[in-house]
Amino acid sequence: MTRSAERMTRVELRAGASLSAIFGLRMLGLFFILPVFAVHAPQYAGGGDLVLVGLALGAYGLTQAILQIPFGMASDRWGRKPVIYAGLVIFAAGSFLAATAGDIWTAIAGRALQGAGAISSVVVALAADLSSEQHRTKVMAMIGSMIGASFALSLVAAPVLYRSIGMGGLFVIIGLLSLAAIGIVAFVVPDAPPTPRPAPGIAGLAEALSPELLRLNFGIFALHMVQMALFVVVPPMLVAAGLALADHWRLYLPVVLASFAVMVPPILYADRRNRPKPVLVGSVALLALVLAGMVVAGRDVVAMAGLLFAFFVAFNILEAILPSLVSRIAPARARGTAIGVYNTAQTLGLFFGGLAGGMIASQYGPGQVFGVSAVAVLVWLALAAGMRAPQRAGAAAVDPAVNPRGG
Repeated sequence: MTRSAERMTRVELRAGASLSAIFGLRMLGLFFILPVFAVHAPQYAGGGDLVLVGLALGAYGLTQAILQIPFGMASDRWGRKPVIYAGLVIFAAGSFLAATAGDIWTAIAGRALQGAGAISSVVVALAADLSSEQHRTKVMAMIGSMIGASFALSLVAAPVLYRSIGMGGLFVIIGLLSLAAIGIVAFVVPDAPPTPRPAPGIAGLAEALSPELLRLNFGIFALHMVQMALFVVVPPMLVAAGLALADHWRLYLPVVLASFAVMVPPILYADRRNRPKPVLVGSVALLALVLAGMVVAGRDVVAMAGLLFAFFVAFNILEAILPSLVSRIAPARARGTAIGVYNTAQTLGLFFGGLAGGMIASQYGPGQVFGVSAVAVLVWLALAAGMRAPQRAGAAAVDPAVNPRGG
């Protein structure tokens, strides 16, 4: 590979940075409430039921799961940007509805409407459209890092903002950020180059359901199921261990920031050597070990900090590797649909993780939440070990230089 081929183009850098910002603003809508919602929920009418708390956390994922494929298919047919605009407006409406909630069911409805703005698949498909194959993992890593940065910001800012403006104020901020993202899409994100006309109806969906793609879809389901289940039980555990909610950032921020530094070498190795499979399998194995450790860590804050650090290392790597593999395996004309299926699996993981985490914790305690999550990850590890890594196509397969001005 020549030195020029090793460098990302201006369009790729601009696309990666701007789409990462869109993803970051959207993910704040999910992450801002994770550190505080389970603690705040008893203030809602009906909010003392852990199952309903889990449903409120996971409702976002349920409506996302229902609509990711339609949004992805619509973007294949009518273009990425118009679909992104519609999704951001819907997400903002859900945020403002949740801001008015005085009972748990209104909070659930607001979260469900937030999730109906199901544009994650469209944003990832646009990132794939605007990046060549040899740089796609880097672009996805930029998006993945922004997801991690959004999570880190939420862990620091959410408890402070919650104390100042309450849960309603947090939802208002989330809605305003979604509206601000519309301007970034309009004026900063490059336009996508032309893509092949999608296959009609069921044929297009069938192209997005190959066995290798299904392995990846199960993986993202398991990853986000585990993430949501953990944050049903971890914040209350830390409070019970003596770490006040307003001080949780002192634990979260260092481990998340350190995890960013540790994730970089594996991502570069997977990208430059075209070795995504060993990095993927190793990260899933690390995730399984973390969950096994959480089963025995109990309420030891220091042990939980170390385990959360390892969790975020694995999480950040997998958030970069998985969508890159989906975009490489899926045919170009069904890319939006394939990523829609992938994001459906992701958001189903969010829904079931929140709901199952609440149900299991209420009946059996947090240790069983970790144990069930570990079993799901071990199933994923077996599937990942049998995958066939895609061969890298030539650099000319997708060339963003066909649209050098980005518009």
